[in-house]
Formats: sequence, C-alpha cells, structure tokens
Amino acid sequence: MPPDQNRAPRRPLRADARDNRRKLIKAARDVLIDRGPAAPLEEIARRAGTGIATLYRHFPDRQALIRAVILDALQATNDEARQAASEEPDPFRALARYMHRAIDVRTAAVIPALLAEAPFDDQELSQARQTGAALLEVLVGAAHQAGTLRADVTPADIGLLIVRLSRPLPGGFPPDTNTSLSHRHLDLLIDGLRTTARQPAHLAGPALTLTDLRHLPQPGQPPSRPSDPTLTKRAPLQP
Repeated sequence: MPPDQNRAPRRPLRADARDNRRKLIKAARDVLIDRGPAAPLEEIARRAGTGIATLYRHFPDRQALIRAVILDALQATNDEARQAASEEPDPFRALARYMHRAIDVRTAAVIPALLAEAPFDDQELSQARQTGAALLEVLVGAAHQAGTLRADVTPADIGLLIVRLSRPLPGGFPPDTNTSLSHRHLDLLIDGLRTTARQPAHLAGPALTLTDLRHLPQPGQPPSRPSDPTLTKRAPLQP
C-alpha cells in the first residue's frame, strides 16, 4: 500500500524514525552483500535492532529497500569524492583518500550484489551514478595534471580496482579482518599508481573508459557498441 502523503509524521518520533531508517539501510547493506538480494528481511531488522514492522514502515517492499540501499551508497560515495577534492590539497592524496573511503562505504560491493534487482532505469539512481562518474574523472584528471598519477591509468581502472577490493574475501574472514585487508591491499596498489613507482609495469588488457563501462549491457539487454572491441558481455560496475 503506498504511503499516505497527507499524513505528516509525528514530531516527537522524527529523530527516532530517521535514526531507525539509517540503521536499517546500514544493516541491509551488509546483509544483502553477504547473503544476496533474497536475504531474509527479518535478519536485516534484527541486525538493525528494530522490529520487522519498523522495516515495513520505512520500506513497503524488498524492492524499495534495495533501491534505498543503492542510492544511499552512491550518494555517500559522491560525498566522499567531493570532500576529498575540497579538503586534500594534493590531487594524488585526494584520489587515494577517495578510494579508501569508497571501500568503507561499500558501494562497489553493493551494486554487484544487487545488480539483478536494482531499478537502473530509476532517474534518481541514474543521476547519482552519472554524478559519481563525473567526480571520479575530476579526481583522476587532477592527479594526471599534477603529474603524480601514471598517465596510462584511466578512471575506469580506478573504479574497477575499488570493485575488486570491495567484495568480501572467500573463506569466512570476519568482516573487520576483510575490511582491514582491503585497505592493506589498496595501499599496495596505490604505490603502483604513482608516477614515481620504481619499475612501472606494462599494463596488459584494454584501457577502458567510464563510457565503455556505461555501454556494457544490463542483464537481459542486447550489447551496445563499446569503443573497445575486446569487451565481454558484462554489466557496468561503477563505484
């Protein structure tokens, strides 16, 4: 049943309701990444410290919850990109900070985990993804202009590195250990991104652009024509 737009929320509960929504989105993010889009909603409510009725008051169905999780992650990542660009005077440090924070926000783990259920035709989600791509291009472009980021590194390389490092490791690692290892391995990769790397390796494979990623087909859609003919049929994965 759609929410009653004419019924204003009770003022004494506004702060509690906002806090419960935040807890539910965070719990849903972690549970859905770990257990997939069919994870029990009761488990999400339990991990958030609320009841299932509270979950349904905020999200009328699973699709609404999934959409909220994706949008929250995208917006949080975009905020981190803006803050890194404005607060870090060194462009390479800004890019490195953004990559670490993107791992913490887990956007690059959320989207692959929920890809089949995500309403990617949603205008607000599409705008958030486009904004994120533009912000990433600015960060990478600034580091290139400063001469501190390898010239052959593309924004898509950065985005896909974050995707690879954001996914949970196999083998039952505790969540805190998994996150710590992601940051450790990112620190190793960041050294290889610098122009001052001792022995810069030749980069094999296609140098994808963010446009290439956007041209990759959604599940069930026919492929479009990406600029690189070596691309395989996969869905776009952008942090």
